[in-house]
Amino acid sequence: MKKSGILNRQLAGALAELGHGDTVLVCDAGMPIPQGPRVVDLSFRAGTPPFAEVLDGLLAELVVEGATAAGEVREANPEAAELLTGHFPGSLGLVSHDELKALSAGARLVVRTGEATPYANVLLHCGVFF
Repeated sequence: MKKSGILNRQLAGALAELGHGDTVLVCDAGMPIPQGPRVVDLSFRAGTPPFAEVLDGLLAELVVEGATAAGEVREANPEAAELLTGHFPGSLGLVSHDELKALSAGARLVVRTGEATPYANVLLHCGVFF
């Protein structure tokens, strides 16, 4: 049994399958999930688990070379905007929410949180550790 890191077996397995250039959508409970990508739904109740906690856990395990979020997050959810700019200074691309939804269709993995605030979504771009 693992003693640290991500313990959820579906999520740990899905992360191990990712490669350079793959994308991972980390999303709130209200984000429409496209057909196609593998989905690991962590939501339990509204707000649990929170977007920030899931994102922190994923970033501890993945090499991420950039991220994309909806520009609407700046006005509608300043706390999430601050979290994202703090994690991705200089490498956070902003697009419209509609464009983010379209881009998410090409994601390899979707991780759904229980977050219940608007625009708490980010598309992570996987890098390589060497």
